[in-house]
Parts: sequence; C-alpha cells; structure tokens
Amino acid sequence: MVKSVETPEPQLLKPGVKAPVKETLLTPRFYTTDFEAIAKLDISAHETELLAIVEELRADYNRHHFVRDQEFKQSWEHIEGETRRSFIDFLERSCTSEFSGFLLFKEISRRLKDRNPILADAFNFMARDEARHAGFLNKSMADFNLSLDLSYLTKSRTYTFFPLEWIIYTVYLSEKIGYWRYILMYRHLQKNPDYQFYPLFRKFESWCQDENRHGDFFKALLRSQPKLWDNWKARLWIRFFLLTVFVTHTITVFERASFYESIGIHPRKYNNQVITETNNTASRAFPIILDTNHPAFFWRLEQCYQNNQKLTEINNSDRPQFLKFWQKLPVITAIIWHMLRIYLVKPIDAELTRETVR
Repeated sequence: MVKSVETPEPQLLKPGVKAPVKETLLTPRFYTTDFEAIAKLDISAHETELLAIVEELRADYNRHHFVRDQEFKQSWEHIEGETRRSFIDFLERSCTSEFSGFLLFKEISRRLKDRNPILADAFNFMARDEARHAGFLNKSMADFNLSLDLSYLTKSRTYTFFPLEWIIYTVYLSEKIGYWRYILMYRHLQKNPDYQFYPLFRKFESWCQDENRHGDFFKALLRSQPKLWDNWKARLWIRFFLLTVFVTHTITVFERASFYESIGIHPRKYNNQVITETNNTASRAFPIILDTNHPAFFWRLEQCYQNNQKLTEINNSDRPQFLKFWQKLPVITAIIWHMLRIYLVKPIDAELTRETVR
C-alpha cells in the first residue's frame, strides 16, 4: 500500500486565482535553450519523415475535440475533501506542464521562422496543441472556483537553460510518458465508468494522440542527428534521462496516490505500467533502454520515493538549518546510491531488438 502525502489546501494569489505551487525539482519547469543550435540542425537525413509529421500536425485532427459540452455545465461542489484537493493539484500541474511546452515551442518557432521553415511549422503546430491543452485544463480548474494566472506564470517562473540535446531527450520522453499516462487512465475509466467523476477524463483519448504525435516528431528529429544516439557519450546521457524521468514519475505518482485511488487506479501498478510502456516505446528512438525486468528496478525506484519523503519531513520540521543539513545528507546519499545502482544495470540494446518492439 502506497501512503500518499495529504494534499494541502490551495493557496491564493487573489480571490479565484491559485498561487503556483512552489518550484522544486519535481514541479513542472520552464525551459529555454540554444535557439541558434536548433536553427543550424541538418534534418535532411529524415526530412521526408519530418515533413509527413508536419502535415499530420497541420491537419489538426483534434481542433473540434476540446469543446466544453453540456456535461461540464453543472456544479462540482459535491466533489470535496482530499479528492477535490488532489484533483485540483493534478489539474494545476498538468496545466503548468502544457503551458511550459507552449512557451518553449512558440519561442523556438518564432526564432526559426526565416531560417528553418519545416521545424518552425512543426513547433508552431505543437505550441498550438499545448496552448489548447493548457487552456482547457485551466477552464476545468475554474469549475472548482480556481484558475491559474498564466501571464503571471510566464513572468514569475524561473527559466532553466538546457542544451539542445537535453531538450530533445527530455521533451521526447515527456511526450511519450504523457501519452501512456493519459491512455492508460482513459482505458481504465472506460472499463470502470463509475470512477469517471469529471468529464475531462473523456477527452484523454484524443489528448494523448496529440502527445503521441509530438513524441513522434521528436523521435524523427533525434534520429536525424546521429550525434544524439550513435556514440558512447549519447548512450550515457540517454540512460541518465530515462532514469531521472522514471524516478521523477515514481515520486510524483506515489506522492499523489490519493488522486489515483479516487479514480480506482492502483498507484504502484499504474506507475510500473506507465514506465514499462514508455521504456519499450523509447526503443524506437534510443539505441538503448533500461532493463525494467531487473528484479530490483522498481524496488529501487520506490526507495527513491521513500527517501524523498524523509527529505520532505526534514525540510518541514522546525529543526535548525545546520541540523537539517546533516540529517538530509545520508538521505540524499541513499537516493543517489539507488539511482546509481539502477544506472549501472546493463541496458538493453534497442538497435538489436528494434524490429521486434510493438
């Protein structure tokens, strides 16, 4: 049984406007990158595939899907307590993540408009999708008498610089893990409609297809650049980003176990399936993937969560700072140790198994 953290009451910037969650390593981040490096990318090796994806994005198959129909037009005051708080938290984090993607993609498109029109179009269409998602999520929050001030978020958030290579790795994984998070939730709720307490869940099938298309674009972009996958250094970075994404996902799912339980999802089984499916999907882009079948793999991920909980308890205590530092040191060491042990497990050669992966 996963013991989740009780979701705190929402803090307000002003009446009806929720204060953004405190920035941590686990909250959705805002990114910037080397725009000049993107403009100079030679995509000729996969130009045909990229053009096909751009045309699919241009078609905008979901342009009529995100409509607030009659089902939304009712009171949601009957959803209360931890279920209400954890759902608002889910909406906020999802909205922030989508809005972060919108800002990054829109800026890349703007910078590339006159230099790399294929990529400029792709990023513009993906920004459109992310903005649509963020807006829909924010309107869903408004059903619970709260919303995010997205202009305030734009100005107040810290922007983290990632080199282009890191952006491609992390956004690819973010889009693909997003696909599996949404589609598995959607399939579960289709089979168990009694848990579908809010109509947003019905939108997740088309929603996740947007995520999937974005991931396919980043896969083609990555494969067009052999330096991002066809050398020993790239393989080390790929293992690192797979690991950090999976550790982060485990911690966030277990911290919010009450939300998943409120819709009838077993947090541990859900987390493990999302990670397994994302890892398998990543074999289409990456030359190696992690060995999720290793007997200690998911146990060590959970140990990272358990130790992160200890860090939270120490940080929230009223002990002196110097004492907190010494108490946190062995806990941080334990997290690094478990991550290192996973990292050093022999990875699976995806280049050998590529034709057999679904």
